[in-house]
Amino acid sequence: MLVLAHISDLHLDGSARATERAERVHDRLRELPGHVDALLVTGDIADHGTEPEYEEAARLLGLRDGDAPFPVLTCPGNHDSRAPYRKALLGLPGAEGPVNSVQVFDDGAVLMCDSSVPGSDDGELDEETYDWIEATLDELDGGLPALLTFHHPPVALHHRLPDSCRLRHPDRLAGLLARRPEIAGLITGHAHTPAATSFAGRPLIVGPGVTWTLRLPWEGDQVADREAPPGLAFHVLDDTGRLTSHFRVVT
Repeated sequence: MLVLAHISDLHLDGSARATERAERVHDRLRELPGHVDALLVTGDIADHGTEPEYEEAARLLGLRDGDAPFPVLTCPGNHDSRAPYRKALLGLPGAEGPVNSVQVFDDGAVLMCDSSVPGSDDGELDEETYDWIEATLDELDGGLPALLTFHHPPVALHHRLPDSCRLRHPDRLAGLLARRPEIAGLITGHAHTPAATSFAGRPLIVGPGVTWTLRLPWEGDQVADREAPPGLAFHVLDDTGRLTSHFRVVT
């Protein structure tokens, strides 16, 4: 089976608070007595999309010195900026196109997709990204279950903040899922609240936020609970293609 740790929405901004919360979560993951196959980081890694923020993220996630005990797989969110993200986080030329990548394991494949829209908080998988997903799945030839991972959920989560800037054109994503039975589920971030639902007949899991937790309408008028501990998730993709998710807080 494939075991994936998942964090989202670090919003690193150079402040001691953001750094401490990200360090706390990553220390917990490094101290795990058992094995995880990879860490997924589903966007809004930086708060302002600057190179210094990504340099800090690269240090915290072990991307620069290579000392992370597992592969670290990332995708951008609406607070991220593609060129600085590529240059300072990934060590690549600072191009402006979508940042997509795939990691293939013995028991499954993880497609990290760019749903960011430069200059907007909305999400969209653009033409280049859809072409890349189709070509990547063609190369895998249906031999492995695949997870699609991106920042913006394609469904309403019943709070005005994330629902005001979710993934555009969800019908196109639903059409992709209808053609691609090998896609076992979708994993996103963005909402700052752990959530589990479905989309087009597949599991849709929303990861908790590291920086703060969303208060839902029935929990009070304050939107951001900055005192709630950071959260993380563990996803298990088993040999039947079933996706199971577990959630933890890091005190």
